[in-house]
Amino acid sequence: MNELENKYEPSFENRIDLTVLKEKMSAVKAEVKKVIVGQDDVIHKLLISILAAGHSLIEGMPGVAKTLTAKLMAKTIQGEFKRVQFTPDLMPSDVTGSSILDLKTNEFQFKKGPIFGNIILIDEINRAPAKTQSSLFECMSERQVTVDGDTYTMPRPFVVFATQNPIEHEGTYRLPEAQLDRFLFKINVDYPALQEELEILKEHHLQKAQNKEDLVLPVVDVKEIVAFQDLVKQVYVHEDVFNYIAQVVYHTRQHPNLTLGASPRASIAILEAAKASAALQGRDFITPDDVKYVAPSILGHRVLLTPEKEMEGFTSDFVIQQIVDSIEIPR
Repeated sequence: MNELENKYEPSFENRIDLTVLKEKMSAVKAEVKKVIVGQDDVIHKLLISILAAGHSLIEGMPGVAKTLTAKLMAKTIQGEFKRVQFTPDLMPSDVTGSSILDLKTNEFQFKKGPIFGNIILIDEINRAPAKTQSSLFECMSERQVTVDGDTYTMPRPFVVFATQNPIEHEGTYRLPEAQLDRFLFKINVDYPALQEELEILKEHHLQKAQNKEDLVLPVVDVKEIVAFQDLVKQVYVHEDVFNYIAQVVYHTRQHPNLTLGASPRASIAILEAAKASAALQGRDFITPDDVKYVAPSILGHRVLLTPEKEMEGFTSDFVIQQIVDSIEIPR
Protein backbone atom coordinates (compact mmCIF):
# COMPACT_ATOMS: atom_id res chain seq x y z
CA MET A 1 0.00 0.00 0.00
CA ASN A 2 1.47 3.37 -0.93
CA GLU A 3 1.84 6.37 1.40
CA LEU A 4 -1.19 8.19 -0.06
CA GLU A 5 -3.52 5.22 0.56
CA ASN A 6 -2.14 4.87 4.11
CA LYS A 7 -3.42 8.35 4.93
CA TYR A 8 -7.03 7.48 4.05
CA GLU A 9 -7.01 4.05 5.69
CA PRO A 10 -9.10 4.00 8.89
CA SER A 11 -7.07 3.64 12.07
CA PHE A 12 -9.62 1.48 13.93
CA GLU A 13 -9.17 -2.29 14.08
CA ASN A 14 -12.69 -3.50 13.18
CA ARG A 15 -12.25 -3.59 9.43
CA ILE A 16 -15.05 -4.43 6.99
CA ASP A 17 -14.58 -7.82 5.36
CA LEU A 18 -15.11 -7.25 1.64
CA THR A 19 -13.65 -10.57 0.48
CA VAL A 20 -16.97 -12.17 -0.47
CA LEU A 21 -18.19 -9.00 -2.17
CA LYS A 22 -15.04 -8.69 -4.26
CA GLU A 23 -15.09 -12.39 -5.24
CA LYS A 24 -18.78 -12.40 -6.18
CA MET A 25 -18.59 -9.18 -8.20
CA SER A 26 -15.46 -10.42 -9.97
CA ALA A 27 -17.41 -13.57 -10.85
CA VAL A 28 -20.27 -11.42 -12.21
CA LYS A 29 -17.81 -9.52 -14.38
CA ALA A 30 -16.26 -12.77 -15.61
CA GLU A 31 -19.68 -14.16 -16.59
CA VAL A 32 -20.63 -11.04 -18.57
CA LYS A 33 -17.23 -10.99 -20.29
CA LYS A 34 -17.92 -14.47 -21.67
CA VAL A 35 -20.08 -12.67 -24.23
CA ILE A 36 -19.18 -8.96 -24.09
CA VAL A 37 -15.76 -8.12 -25.51
CA GLY A 38 -13.84 -4.92 -24.83
CA GLN A 39 -16.32 -3.09 -22.60
CA ASP A 40 -14.53 -3.54 -19.26
CA ASP A 41 -15.14 0.05 -18.14
CA VAL A 42 -18.86 -0.18 -18.94
CA ILE A 43 -19.22 -3.45 -17.03
CA HIS A 44 -17.25 -2.06 -14.07
CA LYS A 45 -19.44 1.03 -13.84
CA LEU A 46 -22.62 -1.05 -14.03
CA LEU A 47 -21.30 -3.07 -11.07
CA ILE A 48 -20.66 0.18 -9.19
CA SER A 49 -24.20 1.25 -10.09
CA ILE A 50 -25.66 -1.93 -8.57
CA LEU A 51 -23.57 -1.74 -5.38
CA ALA A 52 -24.33 1.97 -4.93
CA ALA A 53 -28.06 1.29 -5.54
CA GLY A 54 -27.98 3.84 -8.35
CA HIS A 55 -29.40 3.88 -11.88
CA SER A 56 -27.40 4.08 -15.11
CA LEU A 57 -28.12 5.65 -18.49
CA ILE A 58 -26.20 3.76 -21.18
CA GLU A 59 -25.62 5.75 -24.36
CA GLY A 60 -24.00 4.52 -27.56
CA MET A 61 -24.35 3.91 -31.26
CA PRO A 62 -26.65 1.12 -32.48
CA GLY A 63 -25.10 -2.34 -32.34
CA VAL A 64 -22.52 -1.80 -29.57
CA ALA A 65 -24.28 -4.25 -27.20
CA LYS A 66 -25.83 -1.70 -24.81
CA THR A 67 -29.00 -3.72 -24.26
CA LEU A 68 -27.18 -7.07 -24.27
CA THR A 69 -24.71 -5.91 -21.61
CA ALA A 70 -27.52 -4.76 -19.32
CA LYS A 71 -29.47 -8.01 -19.88
CA LEU A 72 -26.46 -10.19 -19.14
CA MET A 73 -25.65 -8.18 -16.02
CA ALA A 74 -29.22 -8.78 -14.83
CA LYS A 75 -28.94 -12.50 -15.63
CA THR A 76 -26.02 -12.91 -13.25
CA ILE A 77 -28.32 -11.80 -10.41
CA GLN A 78 -31.03 -14.26 -9.38
CA GLY A 79 -33.70 -11.61 -9.06
CA GLU A 80 -36.72 -10.37 -10.94
CA PHE A 81 -35.69 -8.88 -14.30
CA LYS A 82 -38.11 -6.73 -16.28
CA ARG A 83 -37.65 -5.12 -19.67
CA VAL A 84 -39.69 -2.17 -20.94
CA GLN A 85 -39.45 -0.99 -24.55
CA PHE A 86 -40.22 2.73 -24.56
CA THR A 87 -42.30 3.91 -27.54
CA PRO A 88 -44.07 7.20 -28.37
CA ASP A 89 -47.51 5.74 -27.52
CA LEU A 90 -46.50 4.27 -24.15
CA MET A 91 -48.59 5.59 -21.26
CA PRO A 92 -47.40 6.15 -17.64
CA SER A 93 -49.76 3.42 -16.42
CA ASP A 94 -48.08 0.98 -18.84
CA VAL A 95 -44.94 1.46 -16.73
CA THR A 96 -46.15 1.89 -13.15
CA GLY A 97 -49.35 -0.18 -13.30
CA SER A 98 -52.99 0.77 -12.78
CA SER A 99 -56.08 0.02 -10.71
CA ILE A 100 -58.46 -2.46 -12.36
CA LEU A 101 -62.01 -3.22 -11.26
CA ASP A 102 -62.37 -6.75 -9.90
CA LEU A 103 -65.85 -7.86 -10.97
CA LYS A 104 -65.96 -10.56 -8.28
CA THR A 105 -65.39 -8.21 -5.35
CA ASN A 106 -66.59 -5.05 -7.08
CA GLU A 107 -63.42 -3.34 -5.81
CA PHE A 108 -60.42 -1.83 -7.57
CA GLN A 109 -57.25 -3.91 -7.41
CA PHE A 110 -53.82 -2.51 -8.22
CA LYS A 111 -52.04 -4.41 -10.97
CA LYS A 112 -48.30 -3.77 -10.80
CA GLY A 113 -46.54 -2.59 -13.94
CA PRO A 114 -43.18 -3.81 -15.27
CA ILE A 115 -41.29 -1.21 -13.19
CA PHE A 116 -41.74 -3.49 -10.16
CA GLY A 117 -38.66 -5.68 -10.26
CA ASN A 118 -35.05 -5.86 -9.10
CA ILE A 119 -33.23 -5.05 -12.35
CA ILE A 120 -35.24 -2.98 -14.83
CA LEU A 121 -34.03 -2.50 -18.40
CA ILE A 122 -35.65 0.44 -20.18
CA ASP A 123 -34.74 0.20 -23.84
CA GLU A 124 -34.57 3.44 -25.85
CA ILE A 125 -35.80 5.62 -23.01
CA ASN A 126 -35.82 8.74 -25.19
CA ARG A 127 -38.49 7.28 -27.49
CA ALA A 128 -41.26 8.03 -24.96
CA PRO A 129 -42.64 11.56 -24.41
CA ALA A 130 -42.11 13.56 -21.21
CA LYS A 131 -45.45 12.39 -19.78
CA THR A 132 -44.30 8.76 -19.76
CA GLN A 133 -40.76 9.60 -18.66
CA SER A 134 -42.25 11.44 -15.66
CA SER A 135 -43.67 8.13 -14.45
CA LEU A 136 -40.07 7.18 -13.55
CA PHE A 137 -39.38 10.24 -11.37
CA GLU A 138 -40.83 8.95 -8.12
CA CYS A 139 -39.74 5.32 -8.38
CA MET A 140 -36.15 6.13 -9.37
CA SER A 141 -35.67 8.75 -6.67
CA GLU A 142 -37.84 7.55 -3.78
CA ARG A 143 -38.12 3.82 -4.55
CA GLN A 144 -41.90 3.99 -4.50
CA VAL A 145 -44.88 4.47 -6.84
CA THR A 146 -48.06 6.40 -6.03
CA VAL A 147 -51.17 5.41 -7.99
CA ASP A 148 -54.69 6.68 -7.17
CA GLY A 149 -53.47 8.01 -3.82
CA ASP A 150 -51.93 4.70 -2.71
CA THR A 151 -48.17 4.26 -2.36
CA TYR A 152 -46.39 1.03 -3.27
CA THR A 153 -42.79 0.37 -2.28
CA MET A 154 -40.27 -0.97 -4.79
CA PRO A 155 -38.40 -4.20 -3.92
CA ARG A 156 -34.73 -4.25 -2.93
CA PRO A 157 -32.51 -4.16 -4.82
CA PHE A 158 -34.08 -1.82 -7.37
CA VAL A 159 -31.80 -0.65 -10.18
CA VAL A 160 -32.78 0.85 -13.54
CA PHE A 161 -30.59 0.49 -16.62
CA ALA A 162 -31.79 2.68 -19.50
CA THR A 163 -30.37 2.82 -23.03
CA GLN A 164 -30.50 5.54 -25.64
CA ASN A 165 -29.08 6.26 -29.09
CA PRO A 166 -27.22 9.62 -29.29
CA ILE A 167 -27.49 10.16 -33.06
CA GLU A 168 -31.11 9.33 -33.91
CA HIS A 169 -33.41 12.28 -33.24
CA GLU A 170 -36.50 11.54 -35.31
CA GLY A 171 -39.26 10.24 -33.06
CA THR A 172 -37.24 10.84 -29.88
CA TYR A 173 -37.66 13.19 -26.93
CA ARG A 174 -34.87 14.81 -24.97
CA LEU A 175 -34.71 13.64 -21.37
CA PRO A 176 -35.56 16.50 -18.97
CA GLU A 177 -32.86 17.65 -16.54
CA ALA A 178 -34.88 16.35 -13.58
CA GLN A 179 -34.88 12.90 -15.19
CA LEU A 180 -31.15 12.95 -15.98
CA ASP A 181 -30.37 13.97 -12.41
CA ARG A 182 -31.89 10.71 -11.17
CA PHE A 183 -29.29 8.64 -12.99
CA LEU A 184 -26.16 7.92 -10.98
CA PHE A 185 -24.10 7.37 -14.14
CA LYS A 186 -24.30 8.24 -17.78
CA ILE A 187 -22.10 5.62 -19.41
CA ASN A 188 -20.88 6.13 -22.95
CA VAL A 189 -20.33 2.92 -24.92
CA ASP A 190 -17.71 3.33 -27.65
CA TYR A 191 -16.94 1.20 -30.69
CA PRO A 192 -14.56 -1.71 -30.02
CA ALA A 193 -10.90 -1.47 -31.02
CA LEU A 194 -9.71 -3.37 -34.12
CA GLN A 195 -8.35 -6.33 -32.13
CA GLU A 196 -11.56 -6.51 -30.11
CA GLU A 197 -13.60 -6.45 -33.32
CA LEU A 198 -11.62 -9.45 -34.60
CA GLU A 199 -12.24 -11.29 -31.34
CA ILE A 200 -16.01 -10.58 -31.60
CA LEU A 201 -16.09 -11.99 -35.15
CA LYS A 202 -14.15 -15.15 -34.23
CA GLU A 203 -16.25 -15.86 -31.14
CA HIS A 204 -19.47 -15.31 -33.08
CA HIS A 205 -18.25 -17.77 -35.72
CA LEU A 206 -17.30 -20.41 -33.13
CA GLN A 207 -20.61 -20.18 -31.28
CA LYS A 208 -22.57 -20.81 -34.48
CA ALA A 209 -26.20 -21.55 -33.51
CA GLN A 210 -25.61 -21.36 -29.76
CA ASN A 211 -27.50 -18.65 -27.89
CA LYS A 212 -24.96 -16.25 -26.40
CA GLU A 213 -27.10 -15.51 -23.36
CA ASP A 214 -27.06 -19.20 -22.37
CA LEU A 215 -23.32 -18.92 -21.71
CA VAL A 216 -23.91 -16.56 -18.77
CA LEU A 217 -24.85 -18.14 -15.43
CA PRO A 218 -26.35 -16.62 -12.25
CA VAL A 219 -23.74 -15.76 -9.63
CA VAL A 220 -25.48 -13.89 -6.79
CA ASP A 221 -29.01 -13.62 -5.45
CA VAL A 222 -30.92 -10.49 -4.43
CA LYS A 223 -30.34 -11.05 -0.69
CA GLU A 224 -26.58 -11.00 -1.27
CA ILE A 225 -26.84 -7.84 -3.38
CA VAL A 226 -28.83 -6.08 -0.63
CA ALA A 227 -26.23 -7.19 1.94
CA PHE A 228 -23.42 -5.89 -0.33
CA GLN A 229 -25.23 -2.55 -0.77
CA ASP A 230 -25.49 -2.18 3.02
CA LEU A 231 -21.82 -3.14 3.39
CA VAL A 232 -20.70 -0.53 0.87
CA LYS A 233 -22.36 2.22 2.91
CA GLN A 234 -19.95 1.43 5.77
CA VAL A 235 -16.81 2.16 3.71
CA TYR A 236 -14.65 4.70 5.52
CA VAL A 237 -14.27 8.27 4.20
CA HIS A 238 -11.51 10.64 5.33
CA GLU A 239 -12.33 14.30 6.00
CA ASP A 240 -10.02 15.39 3.17
CA VAL A 241 -11.97 13.23 0.69
CA PHE A 242 -15.27 14.81 1.79
CA ASN A 243 -13.70 18.20 1.10
CA TYR A 244 -12.34 17.05 -2.28
CA ILE A 245 -15.79 15.90 -3.44
CA ALA A 246 -17.37 19.16 -2.27
CA GLN A 247 -14.70 21.20 -4.11
CA VAL A 248 -15.25 19.35 -7.40
CA VAL A 249 -19.05 19.82 -7.30
CA TYR A 250 -18.80 23.44 -6.10
CA HIS A 251 -16.54 24.35 -9.03
CA THR A 252 -19.16 23.15 -11.52
CA ARG A 253 -21.41 25.95 -10.21
CA GLN A 254 -18.68 28.57 -10.61
CA HIS A 255 -17.22 27.55 -13.97
CA PRO A 256 -17.62 30.23 -16.70
CA ASN A 257 -18.34 27.63 -19.41
CA LEU A 258 -21.34 26.15 -17.57
CA THR A 259 -24.79 27.68 -17.14
CA LEU A 260 -25.99 24.90 -14.83
CA GLY A 261 -23.86 23.30 -12.14
CA ALA A 262 -24.32 20.03 -10.28
CA SER A 263 -26.69 19.68 -7.33
CA PRO A 264 -26.03 18.24 -3.84
CA ARG A 265 -27.52 15.01 -5.21
CA ALA A 266 -24.41 14.82 -7.43
CA SER A 267 -22.13 15.15 -4.36
CA ILE A 268 -23.92 12.26 -2.66
CA ALA A 269 -23.77 10.24 -5.89
CA ILE A 270 -19.98 10.72 -6.13
CA LEU A 271 -19.59 9.68 -2.49
CA GLU A 272 -21.68 6.50 -2.85
CA ALA A 273 -20.13 5.54 -6.20
CA ALA A 274 -16.60 6.08 -4.85
CA LYS A 275 -17.43 3.78 -1.92
CA ALA A 276 -18.64 1.09 -4.33
CA SER A 277 -15.54 1.55 -6.50
CA ALA A 278 -13.29 1.06 -3.47
CA ALA A 279 -15.27 -2.00 -2.33
CA LEU A 280 -14.92 -3.64 -5.75
CA GLN A 281 -11.14 -3.39 -5.27
CA GLY A 282 -11.40 -4.92 -1.80
CA ARG A 283 -10.71 -1.64 0.03
CA ASP A 284 -12.87 -0.42 2.93
CA PHE A 285 -11.80 3.20 2.47
CA ILE A 286 -11.94 5.57 -0.49
CA THR A 287 -9.15 7.65 -1.96
CA PRO A 288 -9.21 10.71 -4.24
CA ASP A 289 -8.48 8.36 -7.17
CA ASP A 290 -11.86 6.69 -6.61
CA VAL A 291 -13.48 10.13 -6.78
CA LYS A 292 -11.56 11.04 -9.95
CA TYR A 293 -12.68 7.79 -11.61
CA VAL A 294 -16.42 8.12 -10.95
CA ALA A 295 -16.87 11.91 -11.08
CA PRO A 296 -16.89 12.46 -14.90
CA SER A 297 -19.65 9.87 -15.50
CA ILE A 298 -21.70 11.33 -12.64
CA LEU A 299 -21.33 15.04 -13.43
CA GLY A 300 -21.28 15.08 -17.25
CA HIS A 301 -25.05 14.71 -17.68
CA ARG A 302 -25.96 17.01 -14.76
CA VAL A 303 -24.42 20.23 -16.10
CA LEU A 304 -25.21 22.48 -19.06
CA LEU A 305 -22.73 24.26 -21.30
CA THR A 306 -23.11 27.93 -22.20
CA PRO A 307 -24.55 28.36 -25.73
CA GLU A 308 -21.27 29.92 -26.89
CA LYS A 309 -19.14 26.97 -25.80
CA GLU A 310 -21.66 24.54 -27.25
CA MET A 311 -21.36 26.26 -30.63
CA GLU A 312 -17.57 26.09 -30.36
CA GLY A 313 -17.80 22.30 -30.08
CA PHE A 314 -17.06 21.94 -26.39
CA THR A 315 -18.65 19.04 -24.50
CA SER A 316 -19.75 18.89 -20.89
CA ASP A 317 -17.49 15.83 -20.39
CA PHE A 318 -14.48 17.89 -21.49
CA VAL A 319 -15.30 20.72 -19.07
CA ILE A 320 -15.90 18.28 -16.19
CA GLN A 321 -12.53 16.65 -16.84
CA GLN A 322 -10.95 20.12 -16.76
CA ILE A 323 -12.56 20.82 -13.40
CA VAL A 324 -11.54 17.47 -11.89
CA ASP A 325 -7.96 17.93 -13.09
CA SER A 326 -7.80 21.50 -11.77
CA ILE A 327 -8.74 20.65 -8.17
CA GLU A 328 -5.70 19.91 -6.03
CA ILE A 329 -5.69 16.31 -4.85
CA PRO A 330 -5.35 16.14 -1.03
CA ARG A 331 -2.05 14.62 0.05
